[in-house]
Parts: sequence; structure tokens; C-alpha cells
Amino acid sequence: MPTNSHKYSILLPTYNEKDNLPIIIWLIVKYMKASGYNYEVIVIDDGSPDGTLDVAKDLQRIYGEERIVLRPRAAKLGLGTAYVHGIKHATGDFIIIIDADLSHHPKFIPEFIELQQKGDYDIVSGTRYAGNGGVYGWDFKRKLISRGANYLTQVLLRPNASDLTGSFRLYKKQVLEQCIASCVSKGYVFQMEMLIRARQHNFSIAEVPITFVDRIYGTSKLGGTEIVQFAKNLLYLFATT
Repeated sequence: MPTNSHKYSILLPTYNEKDNLPIIIWLIVKYMKASGYNYEVIVIDDGSPDGTLDVAKDLQRIYGEERIVLRPRAAKLGLGTAYVHGIKHATGDFIIIIDADLSHHPKFIPEFIELQQKGDYDIVSGTRYAGNGGVYGWDFKRKLISRGANYLTQVLLRPNASDLTGSFRLYKKQVLEQCIASCVSKGYVFQMEMLIRARQHNFSIAEVPITFVDRIYGTSKLGGTEIVQFAKNLLYLFATT
């Protein structure tokens, strides 16, 4: 059974994910246990009105407090600050970021870890746009927005990575701290800026092709405001990097 001396802190920011949370945590536990890696799941719930935190407490009772760590916040304060909050409580030397809505399958996590170990990479990022990666369940409009955003970013910023807007990644802990400290944006564009800052710091980035599946329960948080914000932030990054 493959194993190493590292510990992996899996950050799971949640907002209204009570239906998805039991499934994503069950899958994380299944694949991490089978791989033999030491890990913890840090659930950062932003005051979900649907009872996500209560579900998380039940899951903590099932899997144990050393595996499921609850670090809730009082209100929805944004993804970037959720990561900062999670890192403060992380006891691992590596951080894995994954969405709680089942769009990222935890079966890819061992691949991230193996690739990271092979090349001692600072960041391993999941990509929908290279190798056998792909997207399922999106309509044409969503695909067009994602592809368009990615293409524009490639042309303007040349980031040395094929998927900038995804959020399924493995970071060395100190690398993630440094990237977040350099970031100015929030929301949809935040993940993209993280890799741009990583390039500025000369961090090494590797990619694992992943299959992205549109959320099964709940609604997507991407709307017109996020798209306008993305365009503004992209131009800002182009002008300042």
C-alpha cells in the first residue's frame, strides 16, 4: 500500500451543501483510506441556512474528530478567506482544495499526490482541458463561458497551465499561503489569480487530467455578476503582472 510521511489537509468550503456533504466525505474517506495516506478533512461552513453544519457534525461523529475537523464561520465571507481560515487550522504539510458539490471526484486525489511526489512539484492542478480531461452536464453557454475565460487568460497572461478557472488542486502548505497573500481578487477569478501569482513566484505546477461533473444537488453560484467581475479582474491582472 503506497504511503508517505506527509499529512494532507483537505479543505472543503461549504454553503448549502447538506445533500452533497455526506457523499463527498464518504468518497474522500474511501480513496484516502485505500491509498494509505494520512489526512484530515476541514469543513469550513459559511453559515449555511440549510443545515449543512448539522450534517457535518453527524459526519464527524461517524468518522471521528481527527478525520473530520469543523471550522465554521458566521457568514458567507468568500472563497479566499475560507481558504485562509482553513489553512490556520490545518495540521498537514500539504493542502488539497476540492469543491463540496461533487463536481470534483476524490478518486483523482491519489493521482495528484503521486504526481507531486514524482516531481516534487509545488502545485498540482486538476485540468479539464488537457489529456483525457473533460466536462459533463454543462450546457453550451457554460462551456462557452469557461472555455472563453480560459482562452482569454492564456492569451493575456501565459500562465503555464491549461486550466485556470478550476479549483481542484494540491499545494505545498507554504506555497498556498504565499499565493493567497499575493492575491487581490475574490470570487470566480480567485482560482485563476492563484496560478498567476504562482508563476510570478516561480513555483512549479503540474497537471492531472480530471473529469468535471456539474453539481447534482443545489444551484451553481456562477452568474452574470461573476462574469463581469472576472473580465474586470482579468484586465487588472494583465495590467499589473
